[in-house]
Amino acid sequence: MIPQETIVALATPSGAGAIAIIRLSGKDAIAIAAEVFQSVSGKDITKQKTHTIHLGHIVDPSTSSGQVGKVYDQVLLSIFKGPNSYTGENVIEISCHGSTFIQQQIIQLLLRRGAKMAQAGEFTLRAFLNGKLDLSQAEAVADLIASDNEASHQIAMQQMRGGFSNEIAKLREELLNFASLIELELDFAEEDVEFADRTQFHELLERIEFVLKRLIDSFAVGNVIKNGIPVAIVGEPNVGKSTLLNALLNEERAIVSDIAGTTRDTIEDELVIAGIGFRFIDTAGIRETKDVVESIGIQKTFEKIEQAQVVLYLVDSVQCSESSLNRLKIEIEKIKNKFPLKPLVVVANKSDLLLAEQKNNIQATIDHILFLSAKQKEGIDELKNTLLSFVNTGALRNNETIVTNTRHYDSLLKALEEVQKVKWGLDSGLSSDLMAIDIRSALHYFGEITGEVTNDELLGNIFANFCIGK
Repeated sequence: MIPQETIVALATPSGAGAIAIIRLSGKDAIAIAAEVFQSVSGKDITKQKTHTIHLGHIVDPSTSSGQVGKVYDQVLLSIFKGPNSYTGENVIEISCHGSTFIQQQIIQLLLRRGAKMAQAGEFTLRAFLNGKLDLSQAEAVADLIASDNEASHQIAMQQMRGGFSNEIAKLREELLNFASLIELELDFAEEDVEFADRTQFHELLERIEFVLKRLIDSFAVGNVIKNGIPVAIVGEPNVGKSTLLNALLNEERAIVSDIAGTTRDTIEDELVIAGIGFRFIDTAGIRETKDVVESIGIQKTFEKIEQAQVVLYLVDSVQCSESSLNRLKIEIEKIKNKFPLKPLVVVANKSDLLLAEQKNNIQATIDHILFLSAKQKEGIDELKNTLLSFVNTGALRNNETIVTNTRHYDSLLKALEEVQKVKWGLDSGLSSDLMAIDIRSALHYFGEITGEVTNDELLGNIFANFCIGK
């Protein structure tokens, strides 16, 4: 059921600024705005065309003392008549000066004239309920607002423009057509006729399975792009982990000193490399210690390695004697054995102080080691390129659909399971009535993604994560 009340909220971030935008949406939005808006040209905004902007003043038509016409601000008022608006309803946007006092006074005035405060995500919820967006597009609005790098922005834009939902809707429609034929066969069960071509049906299931698997596999890339790729910087104390973090971020983020064990907790910061977000975690040095505080930091280091998707193992190249190199090989093997699926990049710091013979000796002992000088900021670009190589950006470059939403991922997994059941049933000669049950289940999970199948609890969970005003 589509709500009938007219809602109001601040559409720009709270706090003082140059301007603020207050948004009204609902069947009475224009009428309510007309009660408090006086156009400088004397126009009646209830008679103006959609998608027009008007200069005027927000005026309280009656004060508590009976006086008329308390002016709050000079504003620009924009009119968007339904269904040609974001929500599909009548929408008014008031651009006022960014004083928090002015914002609150105007909102309270509109509330007194009959509007009610919008809930989190209620404008976008109404856009979904009025058919302006499907559910996956509505969720992409939140992702677009939260995007903080080029890759996450590109994925959110592609989803909001319907790339993902169009692909799902097409598969669902084709499956629905065959489902209708299978259901029709049930009505003529006694005649033992087949309306659905089994060969074509098998080809369709093969194609749906292929697409679903591709979308499911894309979640691994989409999830890290959306949330940033966590990279743990580990190594013995005083090898330059904090200096490397500062060099990568190009700022003095971490404390740097000659005292071993300076970093006793983890330090995190983010960096965007070629449009991909990376979260660098500078950890306490790994070594045997009796210092209780430092040992807690070392324990947290292993916890952060567990959470990270890439591990940078940093060593002091100047201190790499033959015995220390052998010890390093053992430590590297320990990490590889404990975390076999995590990419491990061994980085030799302070390479600017190395002699050619020392460098050759290290390269001969440790495979695929990178040399850099964090202090002199040499080799930093090569390290960034290495990190980028762990991200499959091919799908991103080719503008393929990439899944970033956990809810979509879960529905795709369930849809794939049901499609595989249908496929098995078809190959096994299963009766039409039993196959129809699995087909209906697959259609249900497809519908969950785009919103053909939904409920109040699901919508509440989705839109509760939106900001108020959107």
